[in-house]
Amino acid sequence: MAVLIVTSNASDWPFEIPGVSTMDAWTYLTAPDGIDAGGSVRVINLCRAHRYQSVGYYVSLLAEARGHRPTPGVMTLQDLRNRAFARLMSDDLEQLLQKSLTPLQSDEFSLSVYFGRNFAQRYERLARHLFNMLPIPLVRYDFIRKDDCWELRRVVPLAVRDVPEPHRDFIRESAELYFSGRSAAPRSPRRTRFDMAILHDPEEQINAPSDLTALKRLMRVARSEGVYTELITKDDSTRLLEFDALFIRETTAVNHHTWRLARRASREGLVVVDDPISILRCTNKVYLMEMLARHKIDTPRSLLVHRDNARQIGEQLGYPCVLKKPDSSFSLGVVKVRSQEELQDRIDEFLGESELIVGQEFLPTDFDWRIGIFNRRPLFACRYFMAPGHWQIIQQAETGNKRYGRFETLPVELAPPKVVKAALKAANLIGDGLYGVDIKESDGRIVVIEVNDNPNINSGVEDAVLKDELYRRLIDVFVQRMEEKRARSGY
Repeated sequence: MAVLIVTSNASDWPFEIPGVSTMDAWTYLTAPDGIDAGGSVRVINLCRAHRYQSVGYYVSLLAEARGHRPTPGVMTLQDLRNRAFARLMSDDLEQLLQKSLTPLQSDEFSLSVYFGRNFAQRYERLARHLFNMLPIPLVRYDFIRKDDCWELRRVVPLAVRDVPEPHRDFIRESAELYFSGRSAAPRSPRRTRFDMAILHDPEEQINAPSDLTALKRLMRVARSEGVYTELITKDDSTRLLEFDALFIRETTAVNHHTWRLARRASREGLVVVDDPISILRCTNKVYLMEMLARHKIDTPRSLLVHRDNARQIGEQLGYPCVLKKPDSSFSLGVVKVRSQEELQDRIDEFLGESELIVGQEFLPTDFDWRIGIFNRRPLFACRYFMAPGHWQIIQQAETGNKRYGRFETLPVELAPPKVVKAALKAANLIGDGLYGVDIKESDGRIVVIEVNDNPNINSGVEDAVLKDELYRRLIDVFVQRMEEKRARSGY
């Protein structure tokens, strides 16, 4: 991907960086035919002014229209214009801000961030997180302390000439590091059609939705299909615009960096799986319960539980029954309640965290079906058997370890047609992403338990039947969607 720095005047960027071109803003706006990079252009907008309908604003706006990748993008400029940056701060960033600035004696502080870095090492982490929030190459953040709490007061984009002379060499160094972000990753010597980031968390280990072997198989198949892939973590989020697609292989949640990255990538025009809407819908069991009921999909008898009707659970669902926190995953936050006394303890705990929870009848089965769906088509079919001596397929230990039951992977064609049909109907209500639909067969009923975004795809399990073909089908959908986006951009 070619990198093009666009400035107000040709002399505003005094540095020469290998592989990086420069152009003045007026030339970029009025002579796009002079940009020859096969449409794969990354634009770094360093214009002095970014106000609405200014030259700097139009650089980012037309870059998006031309299928280029502007930094900052128009949505970021709008956030600045509407002073929306304060609401973009995550809880993690808020905590980091207070921790970093609390030792200061003054009640005002300005932090300059150059391509995600600060001149002072002690503010390096804060600078990187701020850049993740607002990807502006050269920027100054002004903070003020009120009632012993630091607040972000103003964000000011900078041009090179606004930066103190002693900081110029640091700008060059930071830019070189930023533009060479892939230097540590081996690339295929053959030119690739598209670039895809795979978000993962090495710390998840056994809890990750894909093990490292599965990720390596995916990357090998992608390379054979002309797609460059790279494993990234949340700390690499500033590099999102280097890629055409984002594949999230880290456990997702709302109010979490996975959702924020999915939202940003989608907003910037990347192909994203899991997309933010799917994350929002699938990770909340209250939403799933209401949606499945509205579309008359058979589910266990369910009750939307709140403080006013909690005493009706036993009467309506019987014992044992199951209580679920809205955002539970990997069987965490899902409990079986055997009596009224046990119910009261769990109700107090669960409703202390959420105003609404889900109660369901307990359906004992030896296994759960998991049907993988991608792009509205079945991808794999597995039977997950209950963990030994347990009522769920995963038994959570207090140490954080997990014990799984055995599994059996079948060709989709050999799975019961009613199970596959029910899975497709449920998943299609969410979207056209990658889903894992959990289904029970009980007394002749085909019962949908839930639709999961970010389903497990592990080596030797979900890929046991299709092997490399499973990954090829995943990549083919990404390629199709990336080609469609490129065709729509006209570049």
